Amino acid sequence: MKLSSQTVSLYEQYNGRYNYTAIGNTLNIVENGAFFDCSILTSSQADLNLDSNQSIIAAYLYWAGSGEGDFEVKLNNININATRIFSHSLDNNRQFFSGFSDVTDIIQDYGNGTYILSDLEQINISENYCSTGTNFAGWAIVILYEDDNLPLNQINIYDGLEAVPNTITISLTNLNVLDVEGAKIGFIAWEGDNSLSVNESLKMNGNILSNIPLNPANNAFNGTNSFTGESDLYNMDIDVYDIQNNINVGDTNAIIELTSGQDLVMVNCIITVLNSQLPDATIMINEVEKSCFSNSIIINYNILNLNSTDILPAHTPISFYINDVPVFLTTIGIDLEINESLFSSIEIEIDSLLTQQFEVSAIIDDNGNGVGIVDEILENNNSDFFELELSNNDCEINIPQGFSPNGDGLNDFFNIQGLYDVFLNHKLLIYNRYGNLVFVGDNDKKWDGTSNHGIGFNSNILPIGTYFFVLYLNEDNYYPKTGWIYLNY
Repeated sequence: MKLSSQTVSLYEQYNGRYNYTAIGNTLNIVENGAFFDCSILTSSQADLNLDSNQSIIAAYLYWAGSGEGDFEVKLNNININATRIFSHSLDNNRQFFSGFSDVTDIIQDYGNGTYILSDLEQINISENYCSTGTNFAGWAIVILYEDDNLPLNQINIYDGLEAVPNTITISLTNLNVLDVEGAKIGFIAWEGDNSLSVNESLKMNGNILSNIPLNPANNAFNGTNSFTGESDLYNMDIDVYDIQNNINVGDTNAIIELTSGQDLVMVNCIITVLNSQLPDATIMINEVEKSCFSNSIIINYNILNLNSTDILPAHTPISFYINDVPVFLTTIGIDLEINESLFSSIEIEIDSLLTQQFEVSAIIDDNGNGVGIVDEILENNNSDFFELELSNNDCEINIPQGFSPNGDGLNDFFNIQGLYDVFLNHKLLIYNRYGNLVFVGDNDKKWDGTSNHGIGFNSNILPIGTYFFVLYLNEDNYYPKTGWIYLNY
């Protein structure tokens, strides 16, 4: 079980023809208060009613209550364990908790119908809570669905557990406001009271949010459900607000401010829905192929436009770097549709002096100097890298058994494949059949059938016959190689 940060922050982002709804219910019999019944139920139910053309994409269950926590519950009699937990301490005597679980599979299997959350039992209703009206329990499921009739939207789900009284400020990041029409924000919050509204306000970017008649400007969290119109959701809220007048095109973040002079309110989840039509370019290096005695590499890679709301245009550039130095520039070549991917490969020649391990990196939407030309949903997921070393260890060189230096352009020198410009420090010794050294070669001096060594040598053309060689590669893990070679013309 993971103890999550209490700060409300981005948990998940979805892009497509998506919207969301939320269901849930309280386990309080009445709104809590110092003179009310403090009993808490262990189960309650709520109904899901999506249209037939709406498909469930994701579903997240949140449950909460007074006390140190109960992180094992049941949903429609299926055991649920919290995979993430949140907590808040109001003082030394009063703690509150929230649990989270991804219940997508369950909601997709059950579909529309009645959902019962049960076995939420370890709720503290002792004097510390009951006498101060802070005993509560409840649950909510945020359900993301796809509908082909919807515009292309970006949905952000933020969660944590931040609380008032006094004031909290929550920064919503990773927004991408292209169109304010239809923009909305939703909240899952706990312990708000209809009967308490002392200096209470909910603001977005400095503007007060309200949803009359359910959520007045001075009492936003008051036990209501915006989706069903219920006003008896004691001590919990499932609220949604239109925000088209509270944001502007080009905004990438928003500020939520909640103040309360008395009422305890804990914000657990915030959902934003914004119209958005942008691609989201990513690149993944699948494999880098290399061959023995070659400085060329082949990079196999995939371009992806997943979690996007628009095509990725054909002219989107891709830059390849070796140790942060640009070496190759190309484009994707075709328009890449939403949620599609494309396989491609390129061949790059590596500097022969680059013998140590190096890094190959690929960056999409990069024109070779770190500058992109395509606006995207996310700008920080455009690169991938691969560590590589051009090593000839365990590579076998290919030594021919004859050559004919007759000037016809074919086999005019002793061409040992994989030797020259690979084993730069090698030394080649050629002996005649009498054991006399007649030629000494290296990376710059290839044997062309003439002599450059011996008593009175004068670069004479050596006679046809069998010669013997000793090849010192002068590299670790390589031993000298010996053999014979037939010289002909």
